[in-house]
Amino acid sequence: MTAFQNRIFSGIQPSGNLHLGNYLGAMRNWVKLQRDYDCIFCMVDQHAITVWQDPAELRRQTRELACGMIAAGIDPEGALLFNQSQNPDHANLAWIFNCVARMGWLNRMTQFKEKAGKDRENVSVGLFAYPALMAADILVYKATHVPVGEDQKQHLELTRDIAQKFNNDFGREVFPLTEPLIFGTATRVMSLRDGTKKMSKSDPSDYSRINLTDDVDRIAEKFRKAKTDPMELPATVEELEGRPEADNLLGIYAALSDITLEDAVARFAGAQFSKFKGELTDLAVSVLGPMGAEMNRLMADPGHVEAILARGGEKVRALSAPVMAEVYETVGFLRP
Repeated sequence: MTAFQNRIFSGIQPSGNLHLGNYLGAMRNWVKLQRDYDCIFCMVDQHAITVWQDPAELRRQTRELACGMIAAGIDPEGALLFNQSQNPDHANLAWIFNCVARMGWLNRMTQFKEKAGKDRENVSVGLFAYPALMAADILVYKATHVPVGEDQKQHLELTRDIAQKFNNDFGREVFPLTEPLIFGTATRVMSLRDGTKKMSKSDPSDYSRINLTDDVDRIAEKFRKAKTDPMELPATVEELEGRPEADNLLGIYAALSDITLEDAVARFAGAQFSKFKGELTDLAVSVLGPMGAEMNRLMADPGHVEAILARGGEKVRALSAPVMAEVYETVGFLRP
């Protein structure tokens, strides 16, 4: 089985409380990719359990994430949408890749060092081997491209190393060397209460973030109360230096308008924050309001969402089955 020339795989952990940062940082770009690529989008629940999860919460958060992705514009009739545990081929290939990857490669993964901290001896083996499962997620479908942020480039490089070593070890071109898709328009969204901190579901203040389930009144209230500074808005991007709240809010406006930051700055040069925040609020309500309403509608019908994921699981198992047959034959496993 050869790789599709334009097949994308991308996954996101079902960690709950989707917010504006998730939408502008990843999901919005995934929606655009559907036009030009054969897309596979996955809720990586097996990655999630590398740290302990409450089972009921994991199921709820998986459904919530699916609802958010569909509400954001991902079409489950076009793209393939499923949760990772629907397809055991991910785990099967990950074990084979555990036997291909080298300990030294995994020891160099900076995300593992950050997550494990000083207590490395007490984290799960799964957290250490996480990158091998990530490689399996991608290569079990022979994906040619993966949209990644700067913090995930190292994992994709490891995926390429594993693919290349597997191909070299067995003298066969089984897997492609997957290429990254890095979006210049991906927006790093910061807290509405502190422009120096990333928007996060773990922030104790709900006013620090726009949840995708917020209704229009809540969205408007949060933007009205967003932290600003006393100066007028700058005339150039360079003048945003040292003004994190202005930088963040103008970046959000630019992303929601689908214009450059330079254009957003030029549009509001010299304006007072009160005028700008009014226009930002109107824009956010018009874009995010319908999305939140649709997400809440879908969340009220969990059976419908689970049926979508089940259909996606069935379709991806059909895609991965011939890949695994080729891998088993290459490795030397007997098939029933």
